[in-house]
Amino acid sequence: MTDDVERAMAALEAGELVVIPTDTIYGLACDPENEDAVRRLSELKGRSPEQPIALVAVSLDDLHDRMPELRAGAGETVTLALLPGPYTLVLPNPARRLPWLAGARPATIGVRVPDVSGVARDLLERVGAVAATSANLHGGPDPRRLEDVPSEIRDGVAALVDGGELPGTPSTVVDLTGATPRIVRAGAVPAEEALARIAAALAE
Repeated sequence: MTDDVERAMAALEAGELVVIPTDTIYGLACDPENEDAVRRLSELKGRSPEQPIALVAVSLDDLHDRMPELRAGAGETVTLALLPGPYTLVLPNPARRLPWLAGARPATIGVRVPDVSGVARDLLERVGAVAATSANLHGGPDPRRLEDVPSEIRDGVAALVDGGELPGTPSTVVDLTGATPRIVRAGAVPAEEALARIAAALAE
Protein backbone atom coordinates (compact mmCIF):
# COMPACT_ATOMS: atom_id res chain seq x y z
CA MET A 1 0.00 0.00 0.00
CA THR A 2 1.43 3.39 -0.99
CA ASP A 3 1.81 6.40 1.29
CA ASP A 4 -0.86 8.18 -0.78
CA VAL A 5 -3.39 5.43 -0.07
CA GLU A 6 -2.51 5.30 3.63
CA ARG A 7 -2.99 9.06 3.96
CA ALA A 8 -6.27 8.92 2.06
CA MET A 9 -7.59 6.07 4.21
CA ALA A 10 -6.74 7.96 7.39
CA ALA A 11 -8.34 11.13 6.04
CA LEU A 12 -11.57 9.36 5.06
CA GLU A 13 -11.81 7.70 8.45
CA ALA A 14 -11.34 11.12 10.08
CA GLY A 15 -14.18 12.64 8.06
CA GLU A 16 -11.90 14.61 5.77
CA LEU A 17 -12.04 15.10 2.00
CA VAL A 18 -9.64 13.49 -0.48
CA VAL A 19 -8.89 13.54 -4.20
CA ILE A 20 -8.73 10.11 -5.83
CA PRO A 21 -8.38 8.65 -9.33
CA THR A 22 -11.24 6.70 -10.91
CA ASP A 23 -11.59 4.95 -14.27
CA THR A 24 -12.59 8.24 -15.91
CA ILE A 25 -11.39 11.41 -14.14
CA TYR A 26 -10.13 12.51 -10.73
CA GLY A 27 -12.81 12.59 -8.06
CA LEU A 28 -13.40 14.60 -4.90
CA ALA A 29 -14.41 12.03 -2.27
CA CYS A 30 -15.39 11.48 1.35
CA ASP A 31 -16.97 8.88 3.62
CA PRO A 32 -20.53 8.33 2.29
CA GLU A 33 -21.84 7.67 5.80
CA ASN A 34 -20.64 11.07 7.05
CA GLU A 35 -23.33 13.66 6.28
CA ASP A 36 -21.18 16.58 7.42
CA ALA A 37 -18.30 15.51 5.16
CA VAL A 38 -20.67 15.22 2.18
CA ARG A 39 -21.93 18.75 2.78
CA ARG A 40 -18.37 20.07 3.02
CA LEU A 41 -17.59 18.28 -0.24
CA SER A 42 -20.38 20.19 -2.01
CA GLU A 43 -19.24 23.47 -0.45
CA LEU A 44 -15.63 22.98 -1.55
CA LYS A 45 -16.73 22.22 -5.09
CA GLY A 46 -19.03 25.23 -5.10
CA ARG A 47 -22.19 23.31 -5.90
CA SER A 48 -25.64 23.33 -4.34
CA PRO A 49 -26.48 20.60 -1.81
CA GLU A 50 -29.57 20.05 -3.95
CA GLN A 51 -27.32 18.39 -6.54
CA PRO A 52 -26.70 14.67 -6.01
CA ILE A 53 -23.39 12.98 -5.26
CA ALA A 54 -22.68 9.39 -6.31
CA LEU A 55 -22.05 6.40 -4.08
CA VAL A 56 -18.90 4.82 -5.55
CA ALA A 57 -18.39 1.20 -4.48
CA VAL A 58 -15.48 -1.17 -4.99
CA SER A 59 -17.71 -3.99 -6.27
CA LEU A 60 -21.30 -4.96 -7.00
CA ASP A 61 -21.28 -7.12 -3.88
CA ASP A 62 -20.29 -4.12 -1.75
CA LEU A 63 -22.90 -1.95 -3.48
CA HIS A 64 -25.63 -4.53 -2.88
CA ASP A 65 -24.59 -4.93 0.76
CA ARG A 66 -25.05 -1.20 1.24
CA MET A 67 -28.18 -0.97 -0.91
CA PRO A 68 -29.90 -4.37 -0.62
CA GLU A 69 -32.98 -3.13 -2.49
CA LEU A 70 -30.87 -3.08 -5.67
CA ARG A 71 -30.69 -6.87 -5.64
CA ALA A 72 -34.12 -7.19 -7.24
CA GLY A 73 -35.82 -6.08 -10.42
CA ALA A 74 -34.59 -4.09 -13.39
CA GLY A 75 -32.04 -2.23 -11.27
CA GLU A 76 -30.10 -5.41 -10.59
CA THR A 77 -30.33 -6.52 -14.22
CA VAL A 78 -28.86 -3.27 -15.49
CA THR A 79 -26.18 -2.94 -12.82
CA LEU A 80 -24.98 -6.46 -13.57
CA ALA A 81 -24.82 -5.62 -17.29
CA LEU A 82 -23.02 -2.27 -17.00
CA LEU A 83 -20.91 -2.41 -13.86
CA PRO A 84 -18.02 -2.27 -13.24
CA GLY A 85 -17.61 0.42 -15.87
CA PRO A 86 -17.74 4.14 -16.64
CA TYR A 87 -21.40 4.62 -15.74
CA THR A 88 -23.31 6.39 -13.00
CA LEU A 89 -26.75 4.81 -12.61
CA VAL A 90 -29.56 6.74 -10.95
CA LEU A 91 -31.73 4.13 -9.24
CA PRO A 92 -34.77 4.05 -6.97
CA ASN A 93 -33.90 4.32 -3.28
CA PRO A 94 -37.18 3.40 -1.56
CA ALA A 95 -35.53 3.06 1.85
CA ARG A 96 -34.01 6.53 1.37
CA ARG A 97 -30.59 5.33 2.46
CA LEU A 98 -27.85 7.98 2.60
CA PRO A 99 -30.35 10.77 1.83
CA TRP A 100 -27.62 13.44 1.93
CA LEU A 101 -26.27 11.98 -1.34
CA ALA A 102 -29.59 12.32 -3.15
CA GLY A 103 -29.87 16.09 -3.44
CA ALA A 104 -33.35 17.21 -4.45
CA ARG A 105 -34.55 13.64 -5.17
CA PRO A 106 -34.40 11.77 -1.83
CA ALA A 107 -36.09 8.65 -3.23
CA THR A 108 -33.22 8.07 -5.68
CA ILE A 109 -29.49 7.44 -5.50
CA GLY A 110 -26.67 7.58 -8.03
CA VAL A 111 -24.28 4.62 -7.91
CA ARG A 112 -20.96 3.78 -9.52
CA VAL A 113 -18.67 0.75 -9.57
CA PRO A 114 -15.61 1.97 -11.49
CA ASP A 115 -13.34 -0.45 -13.35
CA VAL A 116 -10.13 0.56 -11.59
CA SER A 117 -6.71 -0.90 -10.86
CA GLY A 118 -3.54 0.25 -9.11
CA VAL A 119 -3.81 2.78 -6.30
CA ALA A 120 -7.49 3.52 -7.04
CA ARG A 121 -8.38 -0.15 -6.61
CA ASP A 122 -6.13 -0.42 -3.57
CA LEU A 123 -7.95 2.42 -1.83
CA LEU A 124 -11.47 1.28 -2.66
CA GLU A 125 -10.74 -2.27 -1.58
CA ARG A 126 -9.81 -0.96 1.84
CA VAL A 127 -12.63 1.52 2.36
CA GLY A 128 -15.37 -0.27 0.39
CA ALA A 129 -17.08 2.85 -0.89
CA VAL A 130 -16.83 6.63 -1.04
CA ALA A 131 -19.14 9.48 -1.93
CA ALA A 132 -17.59 11.18 -4.93
CA THR A 133 -18.02 13.79 -7.61
CA SER A 134 -15.58 15.25 -10.11
CA ALA A 135 -12.61 17.05 -8.52
CA ASN A 136 -13.27 20.34 -10.27
CA LEU A 137 -15.01 23.55 -9.35
CA HIS A 138 -18.66 23.49 -10.35
CA GLY A 139 -18.85 23.86 -14.13
CA GLY A 140 -15.08 23.66 -14.60
CA PRO A 141 -13.10 21.26 -16.81
CA ASP A 142 -12.85 17.63 -15.73
CA PRO A 143 -9.39 16.79 -14.32
CA ARG A 144 -7.46 14.18 -16.30
CA ARG A 145 -4.30 14.54 -14.19
CA LEU A 146 -3.78 15.36 -10.53
CA GLU A 147 -2.21 18.67 -11.52
CA ASP A 148 -5.44 19.55 -13.35
CA VAL A 149 -7.34 19.63 -10.05
CA PRO A 150 -7.92 23.31 -9.14
CA SER A 151 -5.74 24.70 -6.39
CA GLU A 152 -8.84 25.64 -4.36
CA ILE A 153 -9.73 21.94 -4.14
CA ARG A 154 -6.16 20.71 -3.67
CA ASP A 155 -5.77 23.12 -0.73
CA GLY A 156 -9.09 22.04 0.79
CA VAL A 157 -8.49 18.29 1.02
CA ALA A 158 -6.48 16.22 3.47
CA ALA A 159 -4.98 13.79 0.93
CA LEU A 160 -4.28 13.46 -2.79
CA VAL A 161 -3.91 10.08 -4.49
CA ASP A 162 -1.96 10.20 -7.76
CA GLY A 163 -3.14 7.63 -10.29
CA GLY A 164 -1.34 9.10 -13.28
CA GLU A 165 -3.11 10.36 -16.38
CA LEU A 166 -6.72 9.21 -16.73
CA PRO A 167 -9.01 9.07 -19.79
CA GLY A 168 -10.46 12.49 -18.91
CA THR A 169 -14.13 12.00 -19.87
CA PRO A 170 -16.61 11.62 -17.00
CA SER A 171 -18.98 8.70 -16.57
CA THR A 172 -22.16 8.40 -18.59
CA VAL A 173 -25.13 9.08 -16.29
CA VAL A 174 -28.28 7.02 -16.86
CA ASP A 175 -31.53 7.58 -14.96
CA LEU A 176 -33.32 4.26 -14.45
CA THR A 177 -36.07 5.54 -12.15
CA GLY A 178 -38.70 6.11 -14.84
CA ALA A 179 -40.60 3.91 -17.25
CA THR A 180 -37.74 4.07 -19.75
CA PRO A 181 -33.99 4.67 -19.29
CA ARG A 182 -32.93 8.28 -19.79
CA ILE A 183 -29.44 9.61 -20.50
CA VAL A 184 -28.76 12.45 -18.07
CA ARG A 185 -25.19 13.02 -19.27
CA ALA A 186 -23.41 11.45 -22.20
CA GLY A 187 -19.84 10.78 -21.15
CA ALA A 188 -17.29 8.01 -21.49
CA VAL A 189 -19.88 5.79 -23.18
CA PRO A 190 -21.94 7.35 -26.02
CA ALA A 191 -25.65 7.65 -25.27
CA GLU A 192 -26.70 5.30 -28.06
CA GLU A 193 -24.31 2.58 -26.90
CA ALA A 194 -25.41 2.89 -23.30
CA LEU A 195 -29.11 2.64 -24.20
CA ALA A 196 -28.44 -0.32 -26.50
CA ARG A 197 -26.63 -2.20 -23.73
CA ILE A 198 -29.46 -1.51 -21.29
CA ALA A 199 -32.10 -2.64 -23.79
CA ALA A 200 -30.18 -5.85 -24.44
CA ALA A 201 -29.85 -6.55 -20.73
CA LEU A 202 -33.55 -5.99 -20.08
CA ALA A 203 -34.50 -8.17 -23.04
CA GLU A 204 -32.62 -11.21 -21.75
